[in-house]
Amino acid sequence: MIRYVVRRLLASIPVLFGVVGIVFVLARIIPGDPCRSALGERATDEICAAFIARYGLDQPIPVQFVHYVGQILTGDLGTSIQRSRPVMDILMERLPVTMELTLFALLFSSVGGILLGLVAAYRRNSPADVLVMVGANFGVSIPVFVLGLILAYVFSVILKDMPFALPPSGRLTPGISVVPIAVAWGMPDLAGPPRAFLDFVSNMYVVNGLLTLNGALIGDALRHLLLPAVALGTISLALIARITRSSLLDVLGLDFVRTARAKGVGERSVIFRHGLRNALLPIATVVGLTLGGLLSGAVLTESIFSLPGVGRAVYEAITGRDYIVIQGFTLVIALIYIVVNLLVDVSYAFLDPRIRLR
Repeated sequence: MIRYVVRRLLASIPVLFGVVGIVFVLARIIPGDPCRSALGERATDEICAAFIARYGLDQPIPVQFVHYVGQILTGDLGTSIQRSRPVMDILMERLPVTMELTLFALLFSSVGGILLGLVAAYRRNSPADVLVMVGANFGVSIPVFVLGLILAYVFSVILKDMPFALPPSGRLTPGISVVPIAVAWGMPDLAGPPRAFLDFVSNMYVVNGLLTLNGALIGDALRHLLLPAVALGTISLALIARITRSSLLDVLGLDFVRTARAKGVGERSVIFRHGLRNALLPIATVVGLTLGGLLSGAVLTESIFSLPGVGRAVYEAITGRDYIVIQGFTLVIALIYIVVNLLVDVSYAFLDPRIRLR
């Protein structure tokens, strides 16, 4: 197992550099001037010449790439062109928002999709099965930005001043206080990596509320996350429901399931103990791959619901030709995606004892 994990991590290094290299080149060959995007009307020819020299954009692309690789090997993701701030600082502010949104969307899509797939497989060819499959087809077809706008209109305009009304944008209602975890735990002087980690977690408001026992923060953060998580996770929910139904029906048609039924095992036990357990491998694969779709879909979702996350920061960086932010955020997202897929592969050995990772 350890050898397998180490080998996969080593094999991921060329993938990361390949992703960074492609993004690095594409960001520089697309039309647009980062100087005039960042400075606007103040961008004279003299100022832009100094600007380009400052960020090394006057050098050949291979030379720029080698210099950038040397930077990231030291843990430095560079400095934002637009904001004149370290990319790592921006990432530490924005990534918790996207992680919180993605985790709730993944929870919604995984739990909801598996339950709907179970119902459809258990009631095969019944009205419930047809309804679930029609809903899954509809969920796969509707774009994130369309569903997000519909949800925001329904729950913030039509249901306004009603118990089911939900906020259409933002992360918190004005007046809700957020106390850093280190301060709440009586460690305001804590510094170094432990303080950086606690500050990172503090920006995930639901987790912050749980760790600081702030019920008002938990409730308000969940209300603001509900619509974005549903909008982001609906397509994934539909895919997981269809895969669950298909995989479970394949398993329920195997000999050992018929033998269990012939021996008098109850139908629920057949479904959950024999069927679902052996159908989890393709479901786990889809759930892992879903993460990539959720991270990419967060660009639209965060823009619609005004969430200051990674997706929105990447969108602003692309429109502003902020190459440094695009490269740094792409590297981190690719790293997260690789780690999650590795965890999915490792989970196969626990889901199916017959699998041996070598």
